[in-house]
Amino acid sequence: MILTGPQIEVARRRGELAIEPFDPKRVSPNAYDFLLDPRIRVVHGDLDAKQPVATTDHVIPPQGVILQPGALYLGLTLERTGSRKYAQHLFGDHSTGSLGIFVHVSAPLGHAGHDHCWTLEIRVVKPVIVYPGMIFGKLVFLDQLGDGGDYQAGVPKYTSDQIQNSQLYLEAATWTN
Repeated sequence: MILTGPQIEVARRRGELAIEPFDPKRVSPNAYDFLLDPRIRVVHGDLDAKQPVATTDHVIPPQGVILQPGALYLGLTLERTGSRKYAQHLFGDHSTGSLGIFVHVSAPLGHAGHDHCWTLEIRVVKPVIVYPGMIFGKLVFLDQLGDGGDYQAGVPKYTSDQIQNSQLYLEAATWTN
């Protein structure tokens, strides 16, 4: 079951979910609008699932940066979000989508216990200027049916306030051919 905007605020006040920094103006009927962090990473060259990726990090200046089609960018939500009780689901929204921005190519589920800034997998259809701190998408919070465990209790690969590259190559030795 998805939390409504008012229930997001109630759950936050009760300490059942965290959104930092929080702005009540960005609560919508069924979601919370997240912002684009100023840090962005450009992924270079051909990609191989068995190898680390080559990247360069940049800071988006106040006047924005032009994202180009055919490139893969890794960004970050400005907000750190998490909950031991609720799972999270990250989406783009109409505003970014209608500019041809794919905010998050895959992995939109944040497990209960996942407490982090989200790494965004950004692609664009046409050249488009993005700005630090712009509204970039939505987070919804989902009530769990049953005990789903706690993501942080194990050894999570992707929990950070930094942009996270794919770490799939770390598992390559376990793959069967």
